[in-house]
Amino acid sequence: MAITRRSFLKGVAGTSAASLIGPSLLASASASAAETEGTWKISGSHWGAFRARVWGGKVQEIKPFEVDKHPTDMLNGIKGIIYSPSRVRYPMVRLDWLKKHKYAAETRGNNRFVRVTWDEALDLFYRELETIQKDYGPWALHTGQTGWRQTGQFHSCTNHMQRAMGLHGYSVKKVGDYSTGAGQTILPYVLGSTEVYAQGTSWDLILENSDNIILWGNDPVKNLQVGWTCETHQSYAYLEQLKDKVANKEINVVSVDPVRNKTARYLDNEQRYINPQTDVPFMLGVAHVLYNENLYDKKFIDTYCLGFEDFIGYVQGKTKDNVEKTPEWASEICGVSPEEIRKFARMLVNGRTQIMVGWSVQRQEHGEQPYWMCAVLAAMIGQIGLPGGGISYGHHYSGIGVPATGFAAPGSFPLNIDQGQKPKYTNQDFNGYSRVIPVARWVDSLLEPGKKIKSNGSTVTLPNLKMMVFSGNNPWHHHQDRNRMHKAFRSLHTVVAIDFAWTATCRQSDIVLPACTQYERNDIDGYGAYSGRGLVAMNKLVDPMFQSKSDFEIMANLTRRWGRYEDYTRGMSEMEWVKSLYDGCREANKGKFEMPEFDEFWEKGYLDFGTGKSWVRHADFREDPEINALGTPSGFIEITSRTLGNMGYEHCQEHPMWFEKSERSHGGPGSKAHPYWLQSCHPDKRLHSQMCESEEFRATYTVQGREPIYINPKDAKTKGIKDGDLVRVFNDRGQLLAGAVLTDSYAPGVVRIEEGAWYGPIDNKIGALDTYGDPNTLTQDIPTSELAQATSANTCLVSFEKFTGKVPPVTAFGGPIEVI
Repeated sequence: MAITRRSFLKGVAGTSAASLIGPSLLASASASAAETEGTWKISGSHWGAFRARVWGGKVQEIKPFEVDKHPTDMLNGIKGIIYSPSRVRYPMVRLDWLKKHKYAAETRGNNRFVRVTWDEALDLFYRELETIQKDYGPWALHTGQTGWRQTGQFHSCTNHMQRAMGLHGYSVKKVGDYSTGAGQTILPYVLGSTEVYAQGTSWDLILENSDNIILWGNDPVKNLQVGWTCETHQSYAYLEQLKDKVANKEINVVSVDPVRNKTARYLDNEQRYINPQTDVPFMLGVAHVLYNENLYDKKFIDTYCLGFEDFIGYVQGKTKDNVEKTPEWASEICGVSPEEIRKFARMLVNGRTQIMVGWSVQRQEHGEQPYWMCAVLAAMIGQIGLPGGGISYGHHYSGIGVPATGFAAPGSFPLNIDQGQKPKYTNQDFNGYSRVIPVARWVDSLLEPGKKIKSNGSTVTLPNLKMMVFSGNNPWHHHQDRNRMHKAFRSLHTVVAIDFAWTATCRQSDIVLPACTQYERNDIDGYGAYSGRGLVAMNKLVDPMFQSKSDFEIMANLTRRWGRYEDYTRGMSEMEWVKSLYDGCREANKGKFEMPEFDEFWEKGYLDFGTGKSWVRHADFREDPEINALGTPSGFIEITSRTLGNMGYEHCQEHPMWFEKSERSHGGPGSKAHPYWLQSCHPDKRLHSQMCESEEFRATYTVQGREPIYINPKDAKTKGIKDGDLVRVFNDRGQLLAGAVLTDSYAPGVVRIEEGAWYGPIDNKIGALDTYGDPNTLTQDIPTSELAQATSANTCLVSFEKFTGKVPPVTAFGGPIEVI
């Protein structure tokens, strides 16, 4: 076989130039003169609604939807997604897997693929599903890895993949998610719901009533650029008002964070720096002050809470470790002076205080504890259920806090098979393994099948997985510890990836199927995940590129192979499904919102339902805690949880506690070997790994073509690093290249590389240098605790140095090495 890498890359480069330069520079003068012609179409995305000018079969121009008064510049990356040289163009199969007819573990990830027809690819996919069910059983197939997908209610890749797999047989699924794994597990025991995805007190009531707003590890200005559905960006109008109130000293905003983040810089608010991962000692010191200075709301504690006495005994040093959690004790760990801790505690009860917690603080070892402890502080302040007071865990996400209209959004393509239907293989014997596992423990399953772990009150037996199917999901960005993943993936027999971009997950797969982007199909989506602002028609802008197909078409054709095509599609086409979802939405909103017939809506492209009514979270509970009881076992706020205590876990006991980390900077464990804390938060210019492949947009923030590493100038000076230098970042788990950006927004000892950077090792060896800057090359793959078993990406120490020597090319982007 001849490897035509040169001709393949030449073709990629040619297509890239034509796509990114556009017809205006490549076409004739007469065509250029007609460039302003074309058709404007409306569509939506995670980054907001927009209008696209389509001419000559190409998207020529993108402009924000006029209803959106605060559009994000990420809309400028959409063309780069459609016309990326990293597009998956054709069905591809890994060479060594195909040639050896075995899983060829030693060469997995070498990116050598053979182009096949759609029929050949789907036949191979079906063959592997048959092998799993016949030779092993449902315990050997994992179909539970899901992610943010593309927007659109019908073309949800998760639903399509899992419905199709469900029509074939049973498989292992997951519980929890990477975003909020620890928080969504602990909070039902404390506040009665997951809280992280719940509507919060309306922004207008916060602005009207709050005296203090505490942003705890929270960066809404950065994170509200994107939404689960088509984002409206209405939150930014409230943030503008908040900025004015901060300037006029009407509201005191404090960011508790080791980093002066984008929100703090925008609001120009007060900063309370603390050492990374030491939120809980700081909070315990604050609780000590509130109790010992009699500043806490005793009546609220007595009326609405249970277990305060046991908790305060721990704070006073009378139980557990017998150490009093004084501000002096806390100061030694968190780096905040005892007097500043006292000052902070007194400020919390000086007026109405709203605490807004970000998701980053629970993505650390023992991440359940800071979320629990924040709820305890809010209870001690005593303002839960009051407008402008209490606690929120989601005001940085998808427009939470924007008043909701009550509009019922359209349903989606059914995730599960229809009632009365049975899969081809009805075997539900999981051979003693668990059929549902914590989302982040699938790599553990590959490395230690049969191991029993504790999880949220149960025992999970990790299954012996042989095959995994990923659809619109990129675990080679969101999981931790790349080199551990390299070892684990070699135990898999078959990996199938369905995607539109050639991610690192595709490179590690055996069968890669080209899905089209959301801009190459028709769909509908709610405008505003929490506000219910309206409904957007997602017009197909251009035909699917190369040989890509929609997830609906891919899975429908797959199910033909075992005679379930009609069961899968219900005999409906794409547009019939879209119309059906619209009609169902219209019926659900009858009497509340007048919606026109489908054809009229589709032609118009948008329905606006206006603004909603203001609302206070937990107000009903405060009004009557017996009639409006919380979902906790007692119905009250559980400062001490007997349920959790009875589980007997070492690292999540009956009330919040401080547990030392396996790695912690500023004098903590491991800091002598690797002294710098690596923060790998949500990116400012992407949605996780989505849009990293958009070349022109990526070039607006990269440094020498690499992902930025943000460094304090004093730390950089000690290493002889200047702004714009290439930096090798490393620890015992891996190494990467990144481009230095020097800024005093980061405290000494703290660096940041935003997650979602595409992984591109210099070669296929375990331990290889990552050429682009994926922080998960360095992060730990350890659980938060026995309770949630969630991710702990922010428990990570690194070293760094100026890179010297020959600079390797970036290998993260582009297509496979095609072998013919």
